[in-house]
Amino acid sequence: MENSTDLGMLIQFVYVASGALFIYGLKMLGSAATARRGNMLSAIAMLVAILAALMDQGIVEYQWILLGFVVGAIIGGAAARMVQMTSMPEMVALFNGFGGMASLLVGWAALSGATSTFTLITIALSILIGGLTFTGSLVAYGKLSETIGSGAVMFKGQQVVNSLIVLGILGSAVMFCQHPDTMQWLYLIVGLSLLFGVMAVIPIGGADMPVVISLLNSYSGLAACAAGFAVNNNILIVAGSLVGASGIVLTQIMCKAMNRSLSNVLFSGFGSVSAATGEVEGEIKPISVEDAYYVLEAASNVAFVPGYGMAVAQAQHVVKELCELLEENGAEVSFGIHPVAGRMPGHMNVLLAEADVPYDQLLEMDDINPRMENVDVAIVIGANDVVNPAAREEESSPIYGMPIINVDSARTVFVLKRSMASGFAGIENPLFYKDNTRMLFGDAKESIGGLIREFE
Repeated sequence: MENSTDLGMLIQFVYVASGALFIYGLKMLGSAATARRGNMLSAIAMLVAILAALMDQGIVEYQWILLGFVVGAIIGGAAARMVQMTSMPEMVALFNGFGGMASLLVGWAALSGATSTFTLITIALSILIGGLTFTGSLVAYGKLSETIGSGAVMFKGQQVVNSLIVLGILGSAVMFCQHPDTMQWLYLIVGLSLLFGVMAVIPIGGADMPVVISLLNSYSGLAACAAGFAVNNNILIVAGSLVGASGIVLTQIMCKAMNRSLSNVLFSGFGSVSAATGEVEGEIKPISVEDAYYVLEAASNVAFVPGYGMAVAQAQHVVKELCELLEENGAEVSFGIHPVAGRMPGHMNVLLAEADVPYDQLLEMDDINPRMENVDVAIVIGANDVVNPAAREEESSPIYGMPIINVDSARTVFVLKRSMASGFAGIENPLFYKDNTRMLFGDAKESIGGLIREFE
């Protein structure tokens, strides 16, 4: 008996230590300089927590646990190494979805032996949130990869259908808690939650996916938290709460960056904007690599504004090389990072960190904008919507009111694009027609490579 008590105290101590490591690791994720160590620290904390949970269960089939660990490690390691940086948002969406499905299965498994109403409620919540997270993440994956079309899908009576689904879920959950032995109510909760995940995400346009990714991340944490209550595991409750809370905070940051309210995200209809009407007046002024070099060679202050096009071209390493050459030439170099540049939160930070760009050169939108008037050359690499002046100037624009990086305030703007195609939001960009803008057409990696050769 004494040994059992001592083991129980040890397990609870390990849980507390793991929770503290989770919190400290999450704090380290708040800085680009310490994010990698924070991620590793949190992973170690999770491993320790899993081992403690296995000890807490007593007799378990460890051979199956070990097999699952090995298979999962192989799949996760291969996916992390093989995935292209352009596909990172899709992988994050899938991971959110798998987390939701895991919580659904844990909640379902906890039904065996569940007797209290509270436990039944937490089981229903873990299944509900986990199910909608799973299918919602699959839809987000499809939109990000454009396998199902990135546009918002709307139809007449959509809100009525969603309301009926929610009422069906609530009714099924009540009946399930009252009659847990009647499995049809559980099956209804599972089916309706999976359907609701699809219905909740299809009305959201692809350009608003950064908000959706962070919200689904929060949902996966909340599902894990509910599953923790269902199986009475404290560390799962703590870990799920941390993920859920941090995801909500990130969602609010994303909403602010896109001039959206959280209610728009939660109650659908979000991002279902139409393309801007009318054509932008003005003349496109292309520039060659050679002429762009002469402008850069004379510049004393250069700001890069990266977007998804940089990820597509895998241009982050040549961008770093060009930065070094500009600094050797006496120019001050900085990067303006919009919160929703790319297709997931922090997409550009990940790309530039991979290329070892100094963290102190990465400036947030609110920090770079006051300096933009003193910038000699602003180089926009594949960004479109986050530098679109229509957000300030055209009330009819679907992105009107969205905070942007004011690259048009720089003395000269180079826009690196393959063509005049619109961005992910599908709207025209008046920046391309402004007097101080020059279009450097072609693959961004090749264009910047050409500038490097000119400098050398």
